[in-house]
Amino acid sequence: MRLHVGCAMWTHASWQGRLLPHPLPPGERLRAYATWCNAVEGNTTFYATPTRSAVESWAAQTDPDFRFVVKLPKPITHERRLVDVDEQVRAFLAAMEPLGPRTHALWVQLPGSFGPGDLGALAAFLGRLPSSHRYAVEVRHRAFFEEERSARLLERVLAGVEAEWVPFDTTAFFTHPPTSDAERDAWTKKPRVPRRTRALTAHPIVRYLGRDATERTVEGWRPWVGTVAGWLREGRSPTVFIHTPDNADALTLARRFHDEVRARVPELDPLPEPMPNEPLTLF
Repeated sequence: MRLHVGCAMWTHASWQGRLLPHPLPPGERLRAYATWCNAVEGNTTFYATPTRSAVESWAAQTDPDFRFVVKLPKPITHERRLVDVDEQVRAFLAAMEPLGPRTHALWVQLPGSFGPGDLGALAAFLGRLPSSHRYAVEVRHRAFFEEERSARLLERVLAGVEAEWVPFDTTAFFTHPPTSDAERDAWTKKPRVPRRTRALTAHPIVRYLGRDATERTVEGWRPWVGTVAGWLREGRSPTVFIHTPDNADALTLARRFHDEVRARVPELDPLPEPMPNEPLTLF
């Protein structure tokens, strides 16, 4: 029984020298992160497909059971809206191939304008994808959260290829007005949709956005601790990503979330001990 937890990135300026060793060459940063968390969101692939050599480096720095949830590039999901993208998808899958089993899911994040009327395009797109991968879809159109018929239609499309629906839970974040520059920036950019906790597959994926204040972040994730513990008892294998507006403490928060779930499910395997934040020396 394993719970995978992680952050939105594996390197962050505020972590260097405080949580992770500094300096570290680029080819060692993911390795250090992977001693703290056992999953990561692949957000950078949204902006550009990485080179195969870069992906080979990611694989070399992580164990085979480390989980990448890799976002499909923006031209596929936002610009062409899943239409006439077979060539781009093939190129992306070829680039990701060195990750092997570490590619836990390919993440189809759709724009807020992608609504119930676009489900035909989503169904056709998912139907053309190779069955060798697991897929997860994130929608932001409010109809999918507020209209039961729209939600059921989306679930039917996802069930056809055993894809998961990824919730991005921002409800705790929007409970109180922003108090920092990072929170004010997130206030204008993050989606405002109701919390959704229904898992469709054996591998649910959750994205949770807290606040820069630790106590508010922890208070807001309380419902997820119970939900994730329940999933584990059902035999599911969840992955949870912890975000805050500045992400300064996201590493420690991800581990704390894991600890809180493990307090309810003692048979859950613990996370490894993190790498010391100072480079090892011979003397």
